[in-house]
Amino acid sequence: MDLKRSAASAAALGVLAGLALASHAVKAGGGEVGFPDNYANDTLYATVDRYDVKQYRELYATPAAVEAVRKGQPIPSGTVLTLVQYRAQLDAQGNPAKDANGRFVKGDLLAYTVMEKRTGWGTEYPPDIRNGEWEYQAFGPDKKVNEKANLTACFQCHKPHEGQDFVISLASLKGTETGAAAPKSGPGIVSITNFLFGPEKISAAPGQEITFVNTDASPHQVTIRGPKPQRSAVILKGQSTTLALSEPGTYDYICGLHPQMKGSIEVK
Repeated sequence: MDLKRSAASAAALGVLAGLALASHAVKAGGGEVGFPDNYANDTLYATVDRYDVKQYRELYATPAAVEAVRKGQPIPSGTVLTLVQYRAQLDAQGNPAKDANGRFVKGDLLAYTVMEKRTGWGTEYPPDIRNGEWEYQAFGPDKKVNEKANLTACFQCHKPHEGQDFVISLASLKGTETGAAAPKSGPGIVSITNFLFGPEKISAAPGQEITFVNTDASPHQVTIRGPKPQRSAVILKGQSTTLALSEPGTYDYICGLHPQMKGSIEVK
């Protein structure tokens, strides 16, 4: 099986998602991370419409982090990244209402997810869960710690992005995110739009290339499930990834960042 990207840059801030590992020597805990009271004074570097969960989200970063990353420097100790989640306002049909620019209209505040980097943090975690010097914490709309949050899932979601200091939204943080692409259709093309694969089911001949084009503001990642799982690189809006499957059969796949997005490929 061949998985490759047609674009080089990748990454976007993830959120609490996925399942916890069966067991760990150390349970992830975010006791070091306090609520960032002044987050609204930080740099708002991205907004995301989440069609899959009908949410509007804002991503903030401490100014020193933005300055360093845009200069090509490492993300500094003391960086705080804050994800603010709002319920999208809905129309009469139960679909997210949109403003004049076609973006979701934010409604009630739902939660905050925070990742913070400090020199020396993370040493207590085993290698399969540690995210460098990053720690995570989740807060409710009242700014109190969400004791039920699965913080281990945060580490799992960000772990595959070690090469970009575990920050999935690195391209947005750099200010280098690519422009939007129009949905495409045709043999061997799957458009990712509004957190859906379109078409969700596709047929291909053995070895035929299948191209996934991301038109969403959010990043996505094509992940083949089964006995021989495969994962593409993260693709931002306007980017694509191509795969070819050589063995006949039906292959189920999901988005590695948003597992509720599903599709299948029949190779025959």
